[in-house]
Amino acid sequence: MTADRPLRTSDFEYPLPPELIAQTPGPERGDSRLLVVPRGGPPEALEDRRFADLPGLIPAGDLVVLNSTRVRHARLLGSRPSGAPAEVLLIHPSTDGSWIAIGKPGSALRAGKRITLGPGSEIETIEVLPDGERRVVFVGLPAADAIAQHGRLPLPPYIERAPTREDEERYQTVYADREGSVAAPTAGLHFTDAILEQLRGRGVRVASLDLEVGPGTFKPVEEDDIAAHPMHPERYEIPAEVASEVREARARGAAVWAIGTTVVRALESAARPDGTVAAGAAETRLLIAPGYQYRVVDHLVTNFHLPRSTLLMLVAAFAGYETMMTAYRHAVRARYRFYSYGDAMCIL
Repeated sequence: MTADRPLRTSDFEYPLPPELIAQTPGPERGDSRLLVVPRGGPPEALEDRRFADLPGLIPAGDLVVLNSTRVRHARLLGSRPSGAPAEVLLIHPSTDGSWIAIGKPGSALRAGKRITLGPGSEIETIEVLPDGERRVVFVGLPAADAIAQHGRLPLPPYIERAPTREDEERYQTVYADREGSVAAPTAGLHFTDAILEQLRGRGVRVASLDLEVGPGTFKPVEEDDIAAHPMHPERYEIPAEVASEVREARARGAAVWAIGTTVVRALESAARPDGTVAAGAAETRLLIAPGYQYRVVDHLVTNFHLPRSTLLMLVAAFAGYETMMTAYRHAVRARYRFYSYGDAMCIL
């Protein structure tokens, strides 16, 4: 909170020159800049480093947790019976063979309407859900074949171009595993196999969980009362071995490092009062904003986030509001690259 009142969504605005929004990945993975931010530290404590310096900041014995989700080719472009264009973004499959999706225009995804993807391949909306999402089914080609033929990588809305062959590699982490997200866990995009091996060689423990990043990650908070913002659900799974790693780190007094806000949300959603986590699969709607008390995560590596976003609120809750907004102002002055393909920060 500020000195005289609780924080509002409008407190999370900041000026960002459009040219600082990274439209393409850097020349080499792992070559990005890294702003080091001590939690609650004074402005002069900020350090401009390189991402390659990260292994030297993490002590032996600490635990680094990654999100190993893989981005699905979830964006489907098609046409309505009139020939006008329409778009569907698949969020996740349901057990009955249908899919939860969103799309535009909304009128093209009314119940009973179909969108043609190509010859013999359509998507039909069978239900409009209360939150505006749709339940859809594939008609003609099975879902896997339709996605393989017509699916496109869903680049973030602020990247103003079509995906390229380079994006097929660079918008996935080097450790991406199970497909399920509509957006990359972008803090992980900086890692190379060599950096991961360097961490392990220094005695740092590395573990992976899975959180399926949903479209809500790009949704700005529209209510000025932060608590009134409806969080879209995201599914996550914490393997038993990761829960064991967290428990062992706690027992030996080691720190837990989250690589990205998605890892934060998974670990904190599964948190127990003693700082350990429950293993298993679940769904989270956790909103983390200043005032939240972290129970599991001790350090955070993350990219720079959109104004008025729940992710900016999450990092402000972690580092302290004044510290974080000072860091963002510094990053703008120092011409850091912002958002998914941008630079990173490490909050110690």
